[in-house]
Amino acid sequence: MVKDFKHIQTAHCENGVITSLLKHQGLDFMTEPLAFGMGAGLFYLHVPFLKFSGGPAISFRAMPGGIFKRTCNSLNIELDRRKFKNELKAEQFLDEKIKEGIPVGCQVGAYHLTYFPKEYRFHFNAHNLIVYGKEGDNYLISDPVMEEVTTLSSHDLNKVRFSQGMLAPKGHLYYPKKIGKIDKTTIQKAIISGINRNIIYMLKAPGPIIGVTGIKGTAKKIRTWRDKLGPRKAGLYLGQIVRMQEEIGTGGGGFRFLYAAFLEQAADHLQDDRLMPISDQFTKAGDMWRTSAVQMAGIYKGRLTEQKDFDDNADILNEISAIEKNAFQQLAKLKLK
Repeated sequence: MVKDFKHIQTAHCENGVITSLLKHQGLDFMTEPLAFGMGAGLFYLHVPFLKFSGGPAISFRAMPGGIFKRTCNSLNIELDRRKFKNELKAEQFLDEKIKEGIPVGCQVGAYHLTYFPKEYRFHFNAHNLIVYGKEGDNYLISDPVMEEVTTLSSHDLNKVRFSQGMLAPKGHLYYPKKIGKIDKTTIQKAIISGINRNIIYMLKAPGPIIGVTGIKGTAKKIRTWRDKLGPRKAGLYLGQIVRMQEEIGTGGGGFRFLYAAFLEQAADHLQDDRLMPISDQFTKAGDMWRTSAVQMAGIYKGRLTEQKDFDDNADILNEISAIEKNAFQQLAKLKLK
């Protein structure tokens, strides 16, 4: 069993795993906002031809695993990441790490997590948790979105580690393998690297489905859904966006608040107060994403049914796109180095 492991509850699973694993290795400066920002976690993607649970495939964050990889790379931390074809080999490797006293991050499917309330069990294969011990046939689990630690039987853990479908985890596990010297300059460079990478993701990524352009693209589609799909199906599509934004681990509005907190902490680490008003813009964007979710939920529940309601929601998304575009453009003008 891993000695002295401390469970940390966070707003989002992957950020929480990063924070817990790095703090366990003695990096006490690490926080959830820093992990998210160093890993350039803020994102937007709407793939029109791809459906998730019968609705639009939309993500408000970078691809699963990418935040952890970029955060560690920026801090010159060597990672060990593994996927497996064989469940027995995956379990054996995990047991070896636990015997060595190494807590391990695992990507799992959320639908069969027995400790999750039923309303949270979606077919979502990009949830992350930490395995930090084993007692008999039960693994000790630190899930960052839960208040307390819990357990999973070996059968139940294997089931979620090898869940099927989109983003199937294939036994994916990861942990920091080697940590070198990390000083103030290392932290500052990691922060700047994360900001500059996120500028590229949100402003300069090619195609009409990514970043601030992708948000405008979703707004354009929302205006057409009522006539194209009918009020009921259009409402279901908007309800799906709310799920992706507020309930599943893609974190729309919440991630904007988290990025605002990152910029506040970055201002302190970099001793650069120019970041503070930009932080406020992301807080405003987060508020508007939440307003959008309330509007979408009203359409989904049949309280709002007119074309004007769809147009109003599209207008909110266009305003969000403009706010986030302006915020990232201001970050780019700072020319942080």
